[in-house]
Amino acid sequence: MISQILAAAIGTVAFSLLFSVPKIYYPYCGFIGGVGWVIYCSLIPIVSPAEATFFATVGVILLSRLFAVWERCPVTLFLIPGIFPLVPGAGVYWTSYYIVTGELSQASVTGFEAVKVAVAIVLGIVLIFELPQGVFTAIAKMAPLAWKNRRNARVKMPFIHKKKNQEELP
Repeated sequence: MISQILAAAIGTVAFSLLFSVPKIYYPYCGFIGGVGWVIYCSLIPIVSPAEATFFATVGVILLSRLFAVWERCPVTLFLIPGIFPLVPGAGVYWTSYYIVTGELSQASVTGFEAVKVAVAIVLGIVLIFELPQGVFTAIAKMAPLAWKNRRNARVKMPFIHKKKNQEELP
């Protein structure tokens, strides 16, 4: 289980690199991906894969929104890499494989399961994004003073500021 969590965290950081997330946010992305995988692995013996994915997605999106408020950056920096370990890539692959090999009954079973997992991810995202931003702002205000001082010492969103020689648009 530890190796799976570590692999999910490393995979999330690697996907963050491909997604051009600033380096300063890699630990957050890895943490979010790892927590999502912990929730998924903890629930998979109890509930169906789609339900486990839904609850893991809810955890990932809650953390993504919270870190986005704390760090004052877009939530997509954490959301997209964070759900990476939960995406049903293997289900889609096996569905395609079974279709090509002519095992249509097995293809329909794996395809339907992959669709259920994908819908669970979408529903988890929509559910948490319906919460007002004020909820996360209030939680961020409860952050320890050391966290706030560390956060305020950094330059805010260096990837958005214009370059020195760039002219302003009219």
